[in-house]
Amino acid sequence: MFAIVVRPSPGIRRFYQRLLVNWGAMVAFLYKHGLVILIALLVFTADQFSKLGIEFYLPMYSSWPEEGFFRFTHVANTGSAFGLFGGNNMPLTIASIIGIVVLVLFYRSQGTPGVWVQTSLGLMFAGAFGNLADRIRLGHVTDFIDVGPWYIFNLADASIVTGIIIFGAVLLLTRPAPRPTLVTTSTPGDEEYAD
Repeated sequence: MFAIVVRPSPGIRRFYQRLLVNWGAMVAFLYKHGLVILIALLVFTADQFSKLGIEFYLPMYSSWPEEGFFRFTHVANTGSAFGLFGGNNMPLTIASIIGIVVLVLFYRSQGTPGVWVQTSLGLMFAGAFGNLADRIRLGHVTDFIDVGPWYIFNLADASIVTGIIIFGAVLLLTRPAPRPTLVTTSTPGDEEYAD
């Protein structure tokens, strides 16, 4: 009987040891940041697929249905939210990148934020990346949700606004943690030295 024994080289052993260490770090990272990442990925994916569907099936500047309170209307928005700053794609692209960097820095400063803060930040990340992807890919943002008198918007815009509303509610409705107070004891006779 004959058996082949394969012993991994020291390099292979180090690779697997690093992989296990990195796997543990990755699991810890996902445990801490998983909700933000999950929400951002889901909403970003929904936003991009909805825009691709509109671009493919609905010609530019047409609506479906043609009349009604709620419609899908395909427009190219070269401005920001609510049609402001039209024709300024490059400055708005730079502003989007700066906004994303500010969100990342804020998120990193929070330690482990609560569920609602993570939800709001995930929504804001998704919206910012969704519109940034459009600006880079198309030179404009595809908007298509047309509700009554409102400006036409997309899922990324709705995600950003919803994230801001949730974040504002968290700031308004939660109380800051109480500051630790210094407890002192007084002895008889200390009153005469007090101001």
